[in-house]
Amino acid sequence: MWDASKTWAPGVSNRIYHQGDKGGYVWELQRRLRFIGYYAGKINGSFDKQTDRAVRDFQYRFGLKVDGLAGARTKLKLWRATRHMAAPQQRAKAPAPAITQAKPMKQVPRSNAGLSQQDIQIISQAVHAEARGETYVGQVAVAAVILNRLQSEKFPNSPSAIIYEPLAFEAVADGQINMQPNQQARKAVYDALNGWDPSDGATYYFNPVTATSDWIWGRPQIKQIGKHVFTR
Repeated sequence: MWDASKTWAPGVSNRIYHQGDKGGYVWELQRRLRFIGYYAGKINGSFDKQTDRAVRDFQYRFGLKVDGLAGARTKLKLWRATRHMAAPQQRAKAPAPAITQAKPMKQVPRSNAGLSQQDIQIISQAVHAEARGETYVGQVAVAAVILNRLQSEKFPNSPSAIIYEPLAFEAVADGQINMQPNQQARKAVYDALNGWDPSDGATYYFNPVTATSDWIWGRPQIKQIGKHVFTR
């Protein structure tokens, strides 16, 4: 029988796990991430896309380098946060408070595609601030651009880091990002999470009436939806 303690005890294993890996360690990784509310997928021992997102979100909220790699520091931090977790064959009692650097999230619904409620909130704020005057399709397209950036190695590895990247979004510069999003903006984010991408894979967009950057005009244009031109 596989003994998780041999892999999870601090200082024992130096192996780095990443997307594409499979096996007992990944099964235990998923189990521990679920215990503190960062993972809602199947406990199947397969380091898939949803597991990768859960690891990255855990790293972001615990002050670690956000790279999706379950290396020594990430494993140790996760072990400390879940060390009161019951073994698989035991019935878990009420867990003692985890030692964390951030308040653990509530259980993430499957429809969130591995993102936390905090992630959904900040993306909704960006959609509302950037596109509240646009059609609903245009709002979904803006949400899709943020998610497309999340999948690209050219951008930061979390929604917050993407949105607050310097000069990335006008709504951050003028403070409108702090507005509370309406229900339509939230719905647009969930539609994008469920796979609707009206932007056809865009990672940028701009308003041609107000854009002054020669650089953005030089990006390959895909389509225009409302006032926004979507580009690669």
